[in-house]
Amino acid sequence: MSATTPQLTATVHTFSQLLSSTRRGARLARLLAAEQLRAWPVLPGVTERAEQIVAELAANAALHGRVQSRDFRLTLALDTAAGLLRIAVTDARGESLPSLPPDRGPSPDAESGRGLLLVTALADRWGVEPYPPGGKTVWAEVRLRVPCTDTSSGQV
Repeated sequence: MSATTPQLTATVHTFSQLLSSTRRGARLARLLAAEQLRAWPVLPGVTERAEQIVAELAANAALHGRVQSRDFRLTLALDTAAGLLRIAVTDARGESLPSLPPDRGPSPDAESGRGLLLVTALADRWGVEPYPPGGKTVWAEVRLRVPCTDTSSGQV
C-alpha cells in the first residue's frame, strides 16, 4: 500500500490595467491596487506597503514616463507558493531610467525626489527592465511573510 502526500497547489493571481498617464491615472492605480490586494490573500501590512509603492511608481510613470496619448500599465502578480507580490509599472519612456541620486536623497528643501527612496525602503527589492520597442518597466517585489524572530536565542 502506498500513501500519497497531498500536494498544495501554487496559486498565482494577476491583475493588469492600462491607465492614463495623468495624476488622475496615478491615483486610480493606487486605488485599484488597494482594492485588488484586499480581495487576495494578502496581509494588511503588505497591502499598505504595496499601495504606497504603487502610488510612487504610478506617479513617476505619469510625471517622468509620459508620452502624449500613451498610457501606462499597472501589473500586480501574487505568487502564494513563492510568498511574493510583484508590482510592475510600464510606461512609454525607455530613455528615461529611474535611479537614486548618488547621495541617496534629495536636498532637504527639494519639493520632489523622494519617491524611489520610499520604494527602496518599502520593497524587498526593485529594478528596471526595458520594455521594447521604447518603454520601460519599473518593478518592485514585496515578500508576503516576515521572517520569524526567535527572541529566546537572539537570532532572526
